[in-house]
Amino acid sequence: MGITRAHRSNHARRLAWRATLGTGLVASVLTGGFASTSRAGPHIDAATATEAIASAPSSNERSAPKRRVDLETPTFSNPTRTTNRLFPISRLTQVIQLGHEADETLRHEITLLDETKFVRWNGQRVETLVSQFVAYADGRVVEIAVDFFAQADDGSVWYFGENVDNYVDGVIDNHDGTWRAGRDGPPGMIMPANPQVGDVYRPENIPGLVFEEVTVKRINQTVAGPRGPVRGAILVQERLQDGVLEDKVFAPGYGEFEASVPVEDELVTVAVAAPTDVLGHSEPRRLERLADTAAELFDDAASQRWSKLEATVGRMTATWDRYHRDVPPLLEGQMTDALDALQSAVDNRDRDELRQAVINVGHAVHDIDLQFESPDEIDEDRIDVWHQQLRLDRAAHDVASVAGDRAILGAIADRIGCDDD
Repeated sequence: MGITRAHRSNHARRLAWRATLGTGLVASVLTGGFASTSRAGPHIDAATATEAIASAPSSNERSAPKRRVDLETPTFSNPTRTTNRLFPISRLTQVIQLGHEADETLRHEITLLDETKFVRWNGQRVETLVSQFVAYADGRVVEIAVDFFAQADDGSVWYFGENVDNYVDGVIDNHDGTWRAGRDGPPGMIMPANPQVGDVYRPENIPGLVFEEVTVKRINQTVAGPRGPVRGAILVQERLQDGVLEDKVFAPGYGEFEASVPVEDELVTVAVAAPTDVLGHSEPRRLERLADTAAELFDDAASQRWSKLEATVGRMTATWDRYHRDVPPLLEGQMTDALDALQSAVDNRDRDELRQAVINVGHAVHDIDLQFESPDEIDEDRIDVWHQQLRLDRAAHDVASVAGDRAILGAIADRIGCDDD
């Protein structure tokens, strides 16, 4: 699964300036105001860190001259075996990122596909890893892309392009952002072998088509991961072709861990990653019970026997209350919100609202299940949930949403190599 590059196709979705950073908060981060947790470096809350790096230079930034580290021509002898700790593309099978852009909820699914692609560039035939990226806004598809990556012999990771489908109202609107190394220009370095403060590199470097320039701002940081502190992270700032600045955290075991665009109030963070966050046991019975009850509740909603439905929701909430303490924070919040919506639907005696909330519970359960089951197994379960969404949208005669549902079903089918029917 590739590592995402958040802010991928949002050039047409620019929002007004929404985020103003307080100087006291900046000073706290930049002067080490957060408690140090280890010799690995200061502990930084990821959201705070990425906001802060754009605001003022630290002493080590001022003393470190900027230098391009991507100017030598890379060679690729074993390009699909990645050993780069900060971009472990060949080892991560699926990543879920959650976040927001202003008032919209954001969700990214990044999945390593079981295939490689050869790209011809500079007289070489380079085998690349293939990663699928799917982006949602408020639960609806906005982008499906396929990315190509390879590791050079010096340990740096290079970006060989992407095929992008940007969606509006459930259908493909354009392919903005699509490019291919060799056909359109050179590949771009997406992660140096050993990044240092002041390093500058360009993951995309075809001005007029695609362009991103990254500057390393911090190294040797500790960030709050899904299951505890993650040491050895770096903080970078990325300048896009339109001049917008994007701040990112890359962390060992996760790759791109967080991305934020302060001027758009946009933030996405890794909620769970496989196999990094996989636990060594099977799905807990309470979680299995929650998933089974949610699946049954979707059909039971037709009865509109509200007293019975309310009792079922109460049992689901009680089950969650006994289990949630062991869940990564972003996934815990997602499930809690879904169950709150479920209770609200029962209170409102609204059948369709109840069914939508059940679907959201299903998605939340399957994200948590990524700690226990393979991405292929989880995606098979996600197909069932998206078929529920398709039924609900058909019943509402929502043509755009039906089209988007079908696009997502097709994307998941591509991931697991099955028919989406």
